[in-house]
Amino acid sequence: MLGLRRREFISLLGGAAAAAPLQAHAQQVERVRRIGVLMSGAEHDPEMQARLGGFREGLARFGWWEGRNVRAEYRFATASADRAAAAAKELVGLQPDVLVALATASVTALKQQTSTIPIVFVGVPDPIGAGFVTSLPRPGGNLTGTLLYEESIIGKWLSMLKEIQPRLARVAIVGNPKTNVRIYTQAAEAIAPSLAIELEHFAIETAADIEHVIQSVGRAPNGGLVVPPDLTAVLHRDLVIGLAAQHRVPAVYQARFWVLAGGLMSYGTDRVVGFRQAAYYVDRILHGEKPADLPVQGPTKFETILNLKTAKTLGLTVPPGLLVAADEVIE
Repeated sequence: MLGLRRREFISLLGGAAAAAPLQAHAQQVERVRRIGVLMSGAEHDPEMQARLGGFREGLARFGWWEGRNVRAEYRFATASADRAAAAAKELVGLQPDVLVALATASVTALKQQTSTIPIVFVGVPDPIGAGFVTSLPRPGGNLTGTLLYEESIIGKWLSMLKEIQPRLARVAIVGNPKTNVRIYTQAAEAIAPSLAIELEHFAIETAADIEHVIQSVGRAPNGGLVVPPDLTAVLHRDLVIGLAAQHRVPAVYQARFWVLAGGLMSYGTDRVVGFRQAAYYVDRILHGEKPADLPVQGPTKFETILNLKTAKTLGLTVPPGLLVAADEVIE
């Protein structure tokens, strides 16, 4: 009887030992992970919500569902550096497993708060120049993510303007000097002479700045406008689009949502896809990989969007080549 009990005891220990890794694995899988997300934009902006929808879709693809095994905390900051800093401090104080940030200003705010929590950035034009990573293949530190565009894209924007307005002689490039818009202006200086275009650079920080710039461009003939990725411009996009129409200034933008709102044309990447890419990084980090070892990725797909109604309002004829190249035409 004693021997039987001894065998039962040994069997029980063996069973417990075999079950322990499974139980530990189950506990690890079931542990709810926390993600902090800092968006540069207004919370109720449909474009911001569309990007977050892409992020959630990406997480679900990798087996992460909000309310089940992951909890996401969202904060929104506009062009105010103080607001971004406060939101970043609040998110870091929650001690999330990983942070996600849209645009340079949000990433900067988070980087100032933590050097240990992994940060995945989305839509940063110059992560090396901003001091976020040491190189694209080997970021180092606690940050990695996706490039928005390489600076050479400014050549495409200028070419599109010249194509739709062959007499184009002057182009204004606008942006908030506190962001990394300078990488586009530097690249534009090298390209403009080949297109016989004179460049003007305008700093915009307020609605009044935007009004001044577009009025100035509209006063002289054969002018055009390039709006690179810039939070200030995005926050005032209806004003930008309205003034460009009022002063009959052809403008090229860097994302589809501008054209949907009435802008003339855009060439750029799908921002929703960028947030799906961010989910890929989050998944790898939650599975134990380090941002320092995850290469920064660039965009792989670009799209051209045209608004024929706006072109007609501006008195422009869209050339066949540009029309054929368009991925989407709004009439």
